[in-house]
Amino acid sequence: MSPEFLLTAFVVCITPGIGVVYTLSVTLGGGLRAGLWAAVGCTLATVFHLGIAMAGLAAVLHASALLFQTIKYAGVAYLLWMAWAVLQSTGSMAVQAADGGTARQLVWRGVVLNLLNPKLPLFFVAFLPQFLPAGEATSLAAMVELGAGFTAMTFVTFALYAALAASGRDAVLASPRLMTGMRRAFAASFAALGARLALERA
Repeated sequence: MSPEFLLTAFVVCITPGIGVVYTLSVTLGGGLRAGLWAAVGCTLATVFHLGIAMAGLAAVLHASALLFQTIKYAGVAYLLWMAWAVLQSTGSMAVQAADGGTARQLVWRGVVLNLLNPKLPLFFVAFLPQFLPAGEATSLAAMVELGAGFTAMTFVTFALYAALAASGRDAVLASPRLMTGMRRAFAASFAALGARLALERA
């Protein structure tokens, strides 16, 4: 893996998106442990999408407008439900002092949120080949190596986000006004991500 690949992967991972917003909101609600479980869920979904890309199924998804639209709108609906849950402070999506839900719940939500983004496997099909060595454009071993590197970078980045949120958690929880603002900000973020996904085209 070249330094260029690692730098590009880091920039892609650190850019705020569904996984980042979910990890931050869960960490503020349940602490560092909850945030790390959320990061695990988001990373597992990344592994799944990488598998789809490497198996060539992304091309099928790209060619099937109906399949793309079905997955896309399921993702939009789930993101809007997440926005409502955060705003209402219900369950493990409550941004307040709480246990954040069980590890299984936190991982599952992270997986579902990211699985319902049909652009991810398409992104990997366009992203990974750019960093394959010359003459290895179809090398499964090289794809697996880059995929493993990207997956590791994903978890490390989300874990750093969780640690950052956990470090300021006490100050946030101590201010009711700030707590209300954070809930609204996270709800707006989920809703905005849903709107952006709804406008995506295959």
